[in-house]
Amino acid sequence: MPAQIRAQLAIDDKLIADYLQTNGLSSKATVIDSAGVSTGIRYIIDTLGSGNDLYTSSTQITVGYNAILLTTGKVVVSTDQFHPSYILGQTIRGWQFGVPKVKKGGTITLYLPSHYAYGPFAQPTLGLPANALLIFKIKVYDITN
Repeated sequence: MPAQIRAQLAIDDKLIADYLQTNGLSSKATVIDSAGVSTGIRYIIDTLGSGNDLYTSSTQITVGYNAILLTTGKVVVSTDQFHPSYILGQTIRGWQFGVPKVKKGGTITLYLPSHYAYGPFAQPTLGLPANALLIFKIKVYDITN
């Protein structure tokens, strides 16, 4: 991992940890590891859901979600009125790690370091600065393999 990514991940990790602590969520949040290495992604399963569907990179997921900028609390995307479908392997990396933690009907809250969202690339159409830390509140409506 290049030094710049590691340095930003350390900054992001502290900001997320501070946010969780301030909001009394530290004890509920779990960190996702990848091959024994912490990603810095944290999640809280609100509702597990049911079923025994397996997720792959080609799994189609139908979801409802809110994307919130962690540093300001501003909702930048909300799909309350519709439920889009995505191929899991074509979503941001944070979703690829986090969404499979719940089953159909499940809800999860993801706390994503910038590297697992849009990284150093600002998203002006969403009002996101470079290295934006995001909170995603996701409900999985359907899983199709």
